[in-house]
Amino acid sequence: MRFAVFYGAALVLLVAGIRELLTGSEENRCSMTYMYEYPEYRRVTLPRRVSRLYPAYGLYLYGEGLYAQETRALKLTGAPVLFLPGNAGSYKQARSLGSVALRKAESLERGVHLNVFTVDFNEELVALYGGSLRKQTLFLHECIKAVLRLYKGQERPPTSVVLVGHSMGGVVARALFTLPRFRPPLVGLIVTQASPHLAPVLALDTHLLGFYSAVRERWVRHADSLANVTVLSVGGGYRDYQVRSGLTTLPCSPGDPNKLSLVATAVPRTWVSTDHLSIVWCKELVLATVRALFDLIEPETNQFTDSVARRTEVLHHHFIRHPVRMLDETPEPPLPLPDSPEAWNEVNALRLAYSAPKEGQAKFFLFALSSRRKAYSHFYCRSNNMEMSSWVYGCVQKTGSMCVRAVDLSRGTELLPPYKVLILSLGDLSSVSHLVVAASNLNGKQFTVECEWQRQEAQAVSVAVPHVLSFGLTSSEVTVNSSGLLHTVELEHFHQVYQSFRITVTSHCKVQKDRMANVYRMKVPWFREDYLTTASVPSVTEISGMLHTSRPGNASSALLQLHTAPNCQYKVLVRTSFQKVMGQVLRFCGPQLPVYMAATLLLACGEQLWSIARTGKPLEASQAVGWGLQPHKVAPPVYLLHLLLGCSQFQEAWSALGLPAMDALPPTAPDHSALEGGPVDEWPRLLVPLLYLLGATVAFWGSALLRLSLALLSLAVAPLTRPSVSPDCGTLGRRGQALLILVLSIVGGTSCGAVAIVSAFLIHLYRVVRLQMTERSLSHMLNLAPEKNSEGQKNGAGVSRERNGRGALLSEGVLQQVRSDLQLHLSLSALFTLPIMLSAPALLHWARNLRYSTRLDPDSLWPHTLPLLAAMVLLIDCSCHALSHSRLLHVVCHLALPLCVAMVTFSPLHLYRVAYFLSAVLVPLALSCLL
Repeated sequence: MRFAVFYGAALVLLVAGIRELLTGSEENRCSMTYMYEYPEYRRVTLPRRVSRLYPAYGLYLYGEGLYAQETRALKLTGAPVLFLPGNAGSYKQARSLGSVALRKAESLERGVHLNVFTVDFNEELVALYGGSLRKQTLFLHECIKAVLRLYKGQERPPTSVVLVGHSMGGVVARALFTLPRFRPPLVGLIVTQASPHLAPVLALDTHLLGFYSAVRERWVRHADSLANVTVLSVGGGYRDYQVRSGLTTLPCSPGDPNKLSLVATAVPRTWVSTDHLSIVWCKELVLATVRALFDLIEPETNQFTDSVARRTEVLHHHFIRHPVRMLDETPEPPLPLPDSPEAWNEVNALRLAYSAPKEGQAKFFLFALSSRRKAYSHFYCRSNNMEMSSWVYGCVQKTGSMCVRAVDLSRGTELLPPYKVLILSLGDLSSVSHLVVAASNLNGKQFTVECEWQRQEAQAVSVAVPHVLSFGLTSSEVTVNSSGLLHTVELEHFHQVYQSFRITVTSHCKVQKDRMANVYRMKVPWFREDYLTTASVPSVTEISGMLHTSRPGNASSALLQLHTAPNCQYKVLVRTSFQKVMGQVLRFCGPQLPVYMAATLLLACGEQLWSIARTGKPLEASQAVGWGLQPHKVAPPVYLLHLLLGCSQFQEAWSALGLPAMDALPPTAPDHSALEGGPVDEWPRLLVPLLYLLGATVAFWGSALLRLSLALLSLAVAPLTRPSVSPDCGTLGRRGQALLILVLSIVGGTSCGAVAIVSAFLIHLYRVVRLQMTERSLSHMLNLAPEKNSEGQKNGAGVSRERNGRGALLSEGVLQQVRSDLQLHLSLSALFTLPIMLSAPALLHWARNLRYSTRLDPDSLWPHTLPLLAAMVLLIDCSCHALSHSRLLHVVCHLALPLCVAMVTFSPLHLYRVAYFLSAVLVPLALSCLL
């Protein structure tokens, strides 16, 4: 009962974290993309050799309506774009990109358009099973060559293809460059959406990690040869709980301008978080992608540009900083300005607030720089006039109260949701005498312009964030009396991903009037993961203070920018959110929970074995799992090993022995693999016990659910089978075990290793179900025995009375033996579920491809799991009586703890190793049942 209460409280903690992870982010604010005509997917015929090598894959051309009819013969004149689906993704996911591209082409006059191709990868689970990644990469190479062959008859055929990859499709796109026969000029631009470039989400097999290692080796250590390849990686934000945005950072050389990583919330004109699937069809993001692709097309050839500088310029324009003007609008300085005196107004005040009237008029405001250079450092201006035009100039020739010639300073404009903003540093304007703000509305459109002189150091404040373990009981507060339009709050010591806060901004103004909306912006200096919130005045706004990446090196802490209304008061309250902390822990470290589940169940089996060695009886299965939580025994050796590896001599000895590197907690800094000499990720030491607690909670309630399911199954199966009172029910015998091991070995070697493992597990479950049925039958017999004894006494049958007494004693002994075996096998069945879970992706992949091949190739489970398979079969007949008389039992009892320590040390980032450590315990245990 005490374990149920303890793990019930831990379950509440776990559920709170899961709830925060799944529902704690903003609602889905993406607009849906719609097809206005029926979509068609025209299959592209590939060479026979390719079709024979990759029968499950295909290449298609997307089309709608008239365009689909015109391209039936595959006579194409557009710029080729190739879409790559991700894990379990469909080639039909290209319809959003293809449809928006068609609508965009219809609005253009010069006949420029895109030909959107899409690859069918048979919806394979490549994020969990890495054996197909190499095959997908080779097929992609063939698809690129097939696409370019379709344009051979053109006067100026394309020489490269743009790749757009979703999820693992983006990783496959980068893997192209690891192929020895691939020519890098075939791909000049790769756009990836929610692709885990930094590391796999779950490292379930060696093929997946080997694939990532090869890609990283190519892109990091041989980066110079790929300098002409532009890559844009977009993460989904906090709504994407499948691939956290920190994993979407590109591992590349620091400072490479052609490799851009960012989060969708920071993309201009997007500003939304997307889940893992909606990032493909999110209209705001699809529009940004399509606009960029069309701007990359050269008008002379109607094909994508080969200029690296042009690609970088276009991507910065649409994804980094939109200046609210056309991309190629580059007027020659200096510019002539209107010479009408009534259109000019000289501003001598510190701030300008102007609202354009309904009547159209020309209006220019002139700000003198000479009297402001010493007192102020910057000039800030914003306007909700979203016309794509220049609006701020630097005067280089002035006549009277008018500026007659000026240079355009609007290139630094930044687009925010309700308005555009320009911040100019006065130190960069030495050749300019005045600033000119254009506020003309000749078309009669109403808008507002607000400008002011700023001294930025006077408008910046700092506040120390509460400790992560304050549990929301304490808070930090700062009050900003807004005398300007922009204030910056530095959140001191906020630079780690496990820190999570609820930031409340309360605005209050003494004078109630119409004001421009406020914009609160969480700005992270070391990564493009900004998050913007728009609020009215007055209002109370809550902002989630979380990070996708930890601070690398000595960068400044996270910032909160407040674009405010003048003469108002803003109170910023920062409070730790324990629910969000739990959500972040699960977001980053949730994939490691199977390791701690395995450690708990393994120590539970160890407790069972110690009990058998001492008393001849095992503990109750629930009690054993409850005692499996032993962080005081597991964590200290792990910490000690970490400390020792900090010494260079111990590290050299460790490497000399050929031992693998320790698995640390997951990387959190951007471009982690490319950092040189930077600090290691600072995870708190309390995190390992917390993960151990969460893993033990899953193990406790998961094993309880398994026991309940097996009990219900035994009740359902009981009417279909003959009752048994033998403790050997469901056993195989020595010959049966040998035959089963032989058969399953043949099955695993000729089809799929996971099939053999799952088959052995199901046979073991049958043994458990038979034990439960036998235990129920014997209990029922003992309940009836007293009634038979009383009848014998009434009839005076002494011999019958003696016989019934012996039968009762015999039944009680058998019942006790059956109950002991049942508790042991319940613990073993819970432990066996872990290798079953780890092998499930390979089994699903094999089942989905049965029509193409009956053998899984490559099979990451075979033959490495052959010892585990043999142990699972031998343990089917294992009994507590045999174990209690085994000479190896005490040796096996001592194996559980050191192997748990080794598992926690070497398996968090290599989950497939869990099966190896389980085999190291189960094989000796199986032998102890025989000897």
